[in-house]
Order: sequence, then C-alpha cells, then structure tokens
Amino acid sequence: QGRLVESGGGLVQPGGSLRLSCTSSGSILSYNIMGWYRQAPGKQRELVARIISGGRTNYADSVQGRFTISRDNAKNTAYLQMNSLKPEDTAVYYCNARTIIAIGDERDYWGQGTQVTVSS
Repeated sequence: QGRLVESGGGLVQPGGSLRLSCTSSGSILSYNIMGWYRQAPGKQRELVARIISGGRTNYADSVQGRFTISRDNAKNTAYLQMNSLKPEDTAVYYCNARTIIAIGDERDYWGQGTQVTVSS
C-alpha cells in the first residue's frame, strides 16, 4: 500500500462545488474499500462516502444526492465530487483506504486531510 495524498480542498460559497482527490503512491487495487471521512471542530470524525471494490457506494444521509464518490484504478485515485455545498459541510476531509485481510483483520490507511470551508 502506498501513501495517500488528498487535494482539492478550499474555500467555496454556499451552493458551490469542489472535487477532492485522493491519490495513492501505490496501486489502489489492493484496497477493498476507499472512503472519505470528515471532522468538523468539536465533532467526531464521520463517514461521508465510501466505494467498495465492486463499485457499490454508500453515503451519509446528510450528503446523499449532493456528493458523488468514484475511483479511477488506472490513476490510483479516488474522488469526491461535492455539489450544492452547505456551511455545515465545513470540515477537514480525510481519505481512507481499507484492506481486508480476513474477517476481523482490517488495515486502515489515512491521508493527511484537506480543509473544506463553505462560507459566504
């Protein structure tokens, strides 16, 4: 497994869009699940979206219909397209990659995080 590096965060007005990227220095084919989490000040880290190797996706209720997760295996990159952004989406967004070795044995890898601020 390689190092995960996020990019694409920044300041955007409410209603705007951003696309986050998570690039691995190694092949992402070794990851069973890739996901995006976020952590706002004073709050716990929460799952935003994840994509399983077969292509199935899951989203938090708060972003369903606004965010889209995808992965490009050839580019070793996962993406989070965020549309119709709201101030409550403001947080540090972290890329996560998980390898399932066996039942009950999972390895998680994290990026350093990228700040997303939604404000007028």
